[in-house]
Amino acid sequence: MKGPLFYSKILLFGEYGIIKDSKGLSIPYNFYNGALKMDENPSEEAIKSNKSLKGFVDYLSNIDAELVSFDIDVLQKHVDKGMYFDSSIPQGYGVGSSGALVAAIYDKYAQDKITVLENLTREKLLKLKSIFSEMESFFHGKSSGLDPLNSYLSIPILINSKDNIEATGIPSQKSEGKGAVFLLDSGITGETAPMVHIFMENMKQEGFRKMLKDQFIKHTDACVDDFLKGDIKSLFSNTKQLSKVVLNHFKPMIPKQFHELWKKGIETNEYYLKLCGSGGGGYILGFTENIDVAQKSLKDYKLEVVYNF
Repeated sequence: MKGPLFYSKILLFGEYGIIKDSKGLSIPYNFYNGALKMDENPSEEAIKSNKSLKGFVDYLSNIDAELVSFDIDVLQKHVDKGMYFDSSIPQGYGVGSSGALVAAIYDKYAQDKITVLENLTREKLLKLKSIFSEMESFFHGKSSGLDPLNSYLSIPILINSKDNIEATGIPSQKSEGKGAVFLLDSGITGETAPMVHIFMENMKQEGFRKMLKDQFIKHTDACVDDFLKGDIKSLFSNTKQLSKVVLNHFKPMIPKQFHELWKKGIETNEYYLKLCGSGGGGYILGFTENIDVAQKSLKDYKLEVVYNF
């Protein structure tokens, strides 16, 4: 048995901000994917994944049936037989490994599911988002539901606010363009829950809340608008501001060994770095007006280009 593929995602803009109603823009990233599988001779990874699915089944059987119900008996039977999630999506890297798993389980076992083929009204998108939020909370403690939504639909999603999301189109890529969005591999795994905890603790301080609203959310919203309009000049100016705000106020989310590299980008304008997901490790997202210059400057690191301007 092998199920359909579900892809990883990248939240280009909106990390942390979307918890407090900033705009956000999330795009599918087809480089990584995962699918539900069964094997006669499971690997060590498969056995580990299967074990985690056992806990997930228990969790899903207690979800409010008003929200969503599953063919739990069939799911249980498959998991008992050794079903696992075969995934190339790195875990703890901010590209949605648990989101893809949630999407795959919903797709195969949810009853009365909302499908990708129907007319996706705002109501349906929000319903899916709240179902996925509930499902993914098993892995993170608190989830917006956006990662699985992106993975399930495999289309860019624009978050206008918590209760206002829509499928969107993004400007088509220019393959010969020098401008690029890239992923920088930090080489360490990040965990979402402790990072979100730090953020929530910081939110108790009035100064932090003010900074979030007046600086972080302001520049995030501007970046989303610039990106969708294709206003590259303004986009880089706002991304630079955003990179500064993150360096000044989200230090715990940036692995220590990247503080100087982060600063260097802002000072030289060769690239600007920002968080990819909750931070703490995994990937760091980079924006550059000239990928050749950025690659030279970051030659000691592994870069993956995800989008060309």
